[in-house]
Amino acid sequence: MVRILLENLFTKRIQTNKDMKAEQFYSKNQIVITDEGGSRYLQSYNSMIAKIDPQGNVTLDKKFWDYSNTTGIYRNKFLGDSSKAVTQKKIDSGEYKLDDLNK
Repeated sequence: MVRILLENLFTKRIQTNKDMKAEQFYSKNQIVITDEGGSRYLQSYNSMIAKIDPQGNVTLDKKFWDYSNTTGIYRNKFLGDSSKAVTQKKIDSGEYKLDDLNK
C-alpha cells in the first residue's frame, strides 16, 4: 500500500486517503508519509530514508540514510538529531536499526 501511494505522489505531490497521509517536509522533494498503522516515513526524492514506528523505534535505509548532504539535513530534522555523527552513534549503539526500506 505504501508503494502505491508513493507512485501517486510523483504525479500529484500530495495524496491523502482515509488510512494514509503524505505531506511535504521542508521542500517539495522531501515527503513524510504516515501509514495506516501510524508509522512515519521520510522519503527523499524517490527513496525511503527513515521510518519511525508508533513506539518510536527508528529504522534507517541501509543504502540511502546518508546518500547526500541534503538528505542528511532533512534526515536530521525528521529524527531530531543534530548531526550525522549523532545518527551514526545511534546506529553503532543499536538504537537505530538499518534495513532495506526500498524493497
